[in-house]
Amino acid sequence: MENIPIKMKVNMSLNHAVIWIDHQAAHVLFLSESASEAEVIRSKSTHHHLHHKGGEVGSGKLALDSKYLHSDIQAVKESKEILIIGPGSAKLELIKHAHHHDPQIAENIVGVETVDHPSDKEILAYARHFFYKVDQML
Repeated sequence: MENIPIKMKVNMSLNHAVIWIDHQAAHVLFLSESASEAEVIRSKSTHHHLHHKGGEVGSGKLALDSKYLHSDIQAVKESKEILIIGPGSAKLELIKHAHHHDPQIAENIVGVETVDHPSDKEILAYARHFFYKVDQML
């Protein structure tokens, strides 16, 4: 995945945010019609895959670190509309975390979609297309 230069301070006029998340990193992009900023938040977890063994209790899936999820949600706390995308279950864990720990931010989640491993430019294009449709509906 290609990285866009990171700017840590969010411009308040960038009222849309998209989080592409998997178990290792979250690419957070803030965007408006003509501008964008990006940030990458990395998980501290060193576990990439956990395989289920036959005869053992549990799903065989490792839960994401709550500090990682909290950092991802807090990064978009000023955004009016949030889109969460990603290839697997991490996006659903992020949404559950938001509803449980940050319900005010969770109210601003307007979409959740499955998207494989795009570049940051592709994430930005995807988000612009998504938010264009959302803005037209409002």
